[in-house]
Amino acid sequence: MKARNVNWIGLQTFISREVARMFRVWIQVLVAPWSSALLYIFIFGRIVGARIGLIENVAYIDFVLPGLVMLNLINSSFLHSSSSLYFMRFVKHIEELLVAPLSYLEMIVGFVCGGIIRGLVVGLGVYALALLFTIATIEHFLLFVFYSVSISMIFALLGMLVGLWAKNFEQLSLPSIFLITPLTFLGGMFNSITMMPQKLQFLMRLNPFFYFVDGLRYSMLGISESNLAIGLGLIAVLILTLGWLVWYLFKIGYRIRE
Repeated sequence: MKARNVNWIGLQTFISREVARMFRVWIQVLVAPWSSALLYIFIFGRIVGARIGLIENVAYIDFVLPGLVMLNLINSSFLHSSSSLYFMRFVKHIEELLVAPLSYLEMIVGFVCGGIIRGLVVGLGVYALALLFTIATIEHFLLFVFYSVSISMIFALLGMLVGLWAKNFEQLSLPSIFLITPLTFLGGMFNSITMMPQKLQFLMRLNPFFYFVDGLRYSMLGISESNLAIGLGLIAVLILTLGWLVWYLFKIGYRIRE
């Protein structure tokens, strides 16, 4: 049986809709995270960093910058896909999407691309703001692109799962508050793993966010405290697993055919 051709026009239209949605609320989507990041950079980079000195032979502000970029990539991609999918369910627009000439895979790609674009725009904005305070180098550009895109993809997929699961707007924010932000902070965002007690170092290595932050840090500074192969393998497994799970839930109509 001949495989169905990709509906490129429909997919492009869907992605354009997601991007336009992002810029309609640009103060919430862009200005708010950039303002918070600027405060982080100023307080932890200028004030706290001046007292800490060097970590791994780099200035403290340079050491924490990859973590700040990562946090904003994760939050932005997650919030975009989760809120977009949930809102379509909430106002019953999901029914129009289901009858559109798009496959489930194309629908998922549209949501995920929207999340990736929002994550990259916000993350690169944080990086640009950091240039006011530091050199903010990128040692391995291709790795920087890979980590930025792949991790945005992971959390866009995770956001879709939450967008399907949530029954109200309050539930949309729960994973970000109680899971994403704490694990990012405990994943080496503000400190080297060597600064932690031995027992906590072991727990830190069990935190997948540690490998996300450390991978992006390596791409920017050339400094790594983890096994990069483990991090790359983890990213591949998460993308495949989450991607299949979202596709399966769309296929069976979980909370989109009610």
